[in-house]
Parts: sequence; C-alpha cells; structure tokens
Amino acid sequence: MTHWVKPLTVPESEWLKSSYISGEGGECVEVAAHAATSVLVRDSTRPAGVPLSFGVEAWTGIVRMAAGR
Repeated sequence: MTHWVKPLTVPESEWLKSSYISGEGGECVEVAAHAATSVLVRDSTRPAGVPLSFGVEAWTGIVRMAAGR
C-alpha cells in the first residue's frame, strides 16, 4: 500500500543557496529549516520539486562529513 504525504513547505524567502553556487547560476542545492525538527534540501534547478527532508542530527552529520570533520 502506498501512502502519500503532503510535502513540507517553507516560504521561498527561507531557502538559502549554497555558498558554492557560481555567478552563472549553476547546478546547486538550497536548504531551509522546517520548524526546529528538520532541514529541507532541494535542487536549485527544480525549486518546484519535492525537497528531501533530514532530521537535524542527520543533517549535522552530513555537514560534518562534507567539511571533513
């Protein structure tokens, strides 16, 4: 059985672009906090697409891994 969940949404003004985005608007990710419980991640080339949702602890681990810590 498939259960559909309404995608989490945040105002457009809450999305932050990666600091590594080029001035030419290259492919990038954007992140936004949803409440105090999750971090949403979306493809900047498809902002209307469904974002991925990570718990705060999981997102912290991803950022630490990407930073090499």
